[in-house]
Amino acid sequence: MTAKLNVNVDHVATIREARKTIEPSIITAAVICEQAGANGITVHLRQDRRHIQDRDIELLRDVVTTYLNVEMAATDEMVGIALKTKPDAVSLVPESPNEITTEGGLDVAGNLENVKNAIAKLKAAGIFVSIFLDPDTEQINAAKGVGAQQVELCTAEYAELTLSSRAAHGQGEQRAAAETDRVRNAAVHAKSLGLIVAAGHGLTYRNVGALAAVPEITEFNIGHNIISRAVFVGINQAVREMIDAIAR
Repeated sequence: MTAKLNVNVDHVATIREARKTIEPSIITAAVICEQAGANGITVHLRQDRRHIQDRDIELLRDVVTTYLNVEMAATDEMVGIALKTKPDAVSLVPESPNEITTEGGLDVAGNLENVKNAIAKLKAAGIFVSIFLDPDTEQINAAKGVGAQQVELCTAEYAELTLSSRAAHGQGEQRAAAETDRVRNAAVHAKSLGLIVAAGHGLTYRNVGALAAVPEITEFNIGHNIISRAVFVGINQAVREMIDAIAR
């Protein structure tokens, strides 16, 4: 069975916020993604509101007909917004104010009570809960222990190793293969615990295939590469090409 694709449209909002204007419309982008065959829409509501805004979540909840997944930190403010807007899913992620993008998975094992409390509130409201974490057995076990229903394995290291400029030096291919095995083993372990398994971060048309071949991974969240491709071919075509890359 081919894994699902949720398209992260954060960077449509990044362009909009560069001018603090009303375009390009994130709502239009989400609708086009769905029409192109995306299984869902993902956005990250950051505490600094650098791209997605609170109003975007409200509008997307009214418009998205497939699956709305909102990434957020496990804070009282963010959980409160989720309880108000009721997305289909919340993905709990780590967040640092100085990072350019998310820099790895959430340390669930080191924040058990905080994460557990956030998950309990979200699940009580009927919201599906995923945790973005590194492909690490201890973190996966902790995610299961605090009540997560899904884990999204961070593929940042895999993506870095498969960039042509990195893979061309030294033992890049071997290291990338080893990281693929690490993600695969983590996916197998997570599924054995009864967790649904997703993956994402830095994935591209060129490197998603190896992970799409892992049967335990049933969902991908991909954004930057699709929006980058869309600059040249449009969002509809860019989404279709990623769906094809996953299905190969």
